[in-house]
Amino acid sequence: MTELTSKTNPKIKHFVKLRSDASYRREHGQFVLESLRLCVDAFLSGTEIVEVFVTNKALNQYKNELSGLISAAKTFLITDEISDKMSDTASPQGVFCICKMLDKEAPCNKIEVNGKYIASDSVQNPSNLGAIARTAEALGISGIIVGGGCDIYNPKAQRAAMGSLLRLPVISVDNLPAYLTGLKEKGFSVYGAVPDSDALPVTAVDFNKPCVCVIGNEANGLSDAVLSVCTDRITVPMKGRAESLNAYSAAAIIMWEMVR
Repeated sequence: MTELTSKTNPKIKHFVKLRSDASYRREHGQFVLESLRLCVDAFLSGTEIVEVFVTNKALNQYKNELSGLISAAKTFLITDEISDKMSDTASPQGVFCICKMLDKEAPCNKIEVNGKYIASDSVQNPSNLGAIARTAEALGISGIIVGGGCDIYNPKAQRAAMGSLLRLPVISVDNLPAYLTGLKEKGFSVYGAVPDSDALPVTAVDFNKPCVCVIGNEANGLSDAVLSVCTDRITVPMKGRAESLNAYSAAAIIMWEMVR
């Protein structure tokens, strides 16, 4: 196991750049994970591990849990100071890995024919995207369609997802309206979630058929292009003076109704 002692080591600088720069991640086809659970989950889910970084403390504390991960890729021993530089959390565990990006591009013919999907239209908050993925996996949603917005490999999204963005089918598309149109042609109903009282209440929707429910951008909601494709607009009825729900909260309620 090679020991790294300098925070300016090229491998450390590469990791930090991958952590903070989405375009750099795309350029290299790699992303980073931090914490014992996320790194081990990625390994167990079949994600290709490129490199592993651990502190001596973590190696001693999590020896058994780390054995498979360490055997899967070249591992570097790092100092606590380097761990602090690599981390974007307040209390790092001292376990990091660089992973190869997954194939998240998929044509309509690869989608589950009778599936129930949640889609995001330019959702910007990585924590929202990650939480949506985690809830989707927990409830048994077929997969997530991501149309713009937050990078699915953003560390905050991966942390909020707790591995769900790696295990769950996630399809990234450049043109969400066109992709949804293709699904409609295959028999899917496309529902757009809106905060409008005149929209169809989510409790009145028949989710027994193949469907996609689209959650909009936190500030602007669904784009006009996406709304024009939707079979119906649906809403979560609200009381009081709240104008709308957080993107994740709306998605969680809708996904519960989709599988209920």
